[in-house]
Amino acid sequence: MTSRPRVLGVVTARAGSKGIPGKNTRRLAGKPLIAYTIESALASGVFDRLILSTDDEAAARIARDLGCEVPFMRPAELSADDTPHLPVMQHAVAWMRDRERYEPSWVMILMPTSPLRRPADIVDSVALAMRSGADSVVSVDAMPAHFHPLRAVTMDRDGWARLLVGDRPVKQRPVRRQDMPEAWVFNGAIYLFRASLLFDAAEPSLYGDRVAAHIMPAPFGSNIDDPEDWANVERLLNRLA
Repeated sequence: MTSRPRVLGVVTARAGSKGIPGKNTRRLAGKPLIAYTIESALASGVFDRLILSTDDEAAARIARDLGCEVPFMRPAELSADDTPHLPVMQHAVAWMRDRERYEPSWVMILMPTSPLRRPADIVDSVALAMRSGADSVVSVDAMPAHFHPLRAVTMDRDGWARLLVGDRPVKQRPVRRQDMPEAWVFNGAIYLFRASLLFDAAEPSLYGDRVAAHIMPAPFGSNIDDPEDWANVERLLNRLA
């Protein structure tokens, strides 16, 4: 019988947001944005620890009230606009290891900007990692045909367009959707990876070499990046309620 993996869930909620000020604690369809992610994560039942990494005291209070641990406050040097997730995860996992003697086998990043993420998506992503032997699992949405990379162009220094893929003449651009392979795009809802990847001596990362994709049907992978996204997701939540 396969033992249950030790999975750490990390909800990431930086205080600053240029596009939507106070985004993580702002109310969306009646409750704080961050609440949707925490509630979905807890309902999934896959995490033996669920923590919040934040520099925002308001987000920390909401998280604690919902049953999410806030074992530390994120340092200011890891809370800038351009701080990537890798050092944030290294800090969180190292803190749990050094201060609480807790070492997970897997870590999942859960960003509050994906409030439609379902518990089933979390469960299925962990199951996919276990059966596939992957180093990581990322959630993806189907890419609309008109955004397909085989139809994208680049321009040379003189302004002449050529196909981005293969640097071929535009006349070779595929016209029929049926002639193009399926393409997928990260939606940001789920990043699951082996904890050991964070501290790999040669190449620390969130992905490793073997990356499995968990496909999320629309609209559950919807991501909030700007006020228009916020309004669209709010309409969806009210419709799904």
